Amino acid sequence: MADPLTPPRTETSAAAPSAPAARPQDLDVNALRRQARRLASLAQTPWLHEEVATRMAERLAIIKLQPTRVLQWSGLLGGGEAALLAAYPQAEHRVIEPDAALAERSQALHKRSWWQNALGRGATVQVQGPQAMAGLKSTPEQDQVGLVWANMALHAAPHPPETLAAWHGALRVDGFLMFSCLGPDSFVELRQLFERQAWGRAGPDWWDMHDIGDLLVGAGFADPVMDQERIQLTWAQADDLLKDLRLLGGNVAPERFVGCRGKTWHQKLLQALETLRRPDGRLHLSLEIVYGHAFKPVPKIRVSPEASLTLEQMRAMVRRSGG
Repeated sequence: MADPLTPPRTETSAAAPSAPAARPQDLDVNALRRQARRLASLAQTPWLHEEVATRMAERLAIIKLQPTRVLQWSGLLGGGEAALLAAYPQAEHRVIEPDAALAERSQALHKRSWWQNALGRGATVQVQGPQAMAGLKSTPEQDQVGLVWANMALHAAPHPPETLAAWHGALRVDGFLMFSCLGPDSFVELRQLFERQAWGRAGPDWWDMHDIGDLLVGAGFADPVMDQERIQLTWAQADDLLKDLRLLGGNVAPERFVGCRGKTWHQKLLQALETLRRPDGRLHLSLEIVYGHAFKPVPKIRVSPEASLTLEQMRAMVRRSGG
């Protein structure tokens, strides 16, 4: 029986050069692609993502800006679209999916019928695939958005600094970013269990919220606000726990056990999971959800003999100064 926490084996050539040692936060890009294809085939958004999207949408009330353009990053898996359409019904809504399979499924879900177009009913949401990601860093000012919404996506980004740079490039000056992701204490009990059993890594460590805050500043964002929420998940049976974890994705740590495991190991896993049972009679796993938001400031002018600004940047600076 395949390990529900481990994607199938990736064949490699014996002559391939050795890769540098993986960091605890590193992700296996090939495993991420397989995971995206599998999740794209599911009937609904992962249950945890929907819950976190609801909680993150409640935070929109603290933002007074009313964006006229909204960009959802990995919207199919992130959830929260209904809340965004309700909060900003007059805005242009755009979705960028980081995987071709996710983009295909998202485009199918957002396809409007001829009568909807004729009557002007239903929201129009533009969906683009991974090919659109490359140009975000240099998005023309007339195409920049007021809000980048990225629910439960950053922990699945193989190169977070590049992802943050893309989000920064997509935003207009004074636009804001809202995101959530898993923190390093998520599923810590499961990772400790795998370590005790010498079963390889049960998952990556993910980034600490303070490190993410530093990455935001490094990407050019201003006034980053980070906080976290701890959630306890409980199950009555180990099989139900594994089923729910499977619906969230899979193990994308490069140092995981790569391949399929047998029925004997699966039974050992079920027995080991019983150590997570607490006095209330239920199996417990911890989640750490990291929330963040930040603004894109007016670019700073470097001290040099010459400096150039666009007209829109000049206008933004005047508005900021109250002129």
